Amino acid sequence: MLDVTKIADEADVIISGFAVKKKEDGFYVYNLNNAEGVALFTKDEILVETNMDDIELAMAQKTLTEGKKYIGAEQNA
Repeated sequence: MLDVTKIADEADVIISGFAVKKKEDGFYVYNLNNAEGVALFTKDEILVETNMDDIELAMAQKTLTEGKKYIGAEQNA
C-alpha cells in the first residue's frame, strides 16, 4: 500500500485526486483515492506499466496531459 500523504507532499501537481510526479524515467501518476493505483508513463506519455483499471487509467492519462503544463513539462518544451 502506498503512503498517499508522502506522495501528495512530493507531487509536482495534484489534479482531481491524481498526483503527478516527474522523474528521470518519465512520469508517475498516483490515484490518491486508491492507495494502490499507480501508472508509469514515458516522457512522451506512452504507458509503460500500471495496475489501474481502464477507467482509472483514462483519468490518469488525462491528468498527466493536463498537469504537464503546470510542471513545465509540455510535450513541445
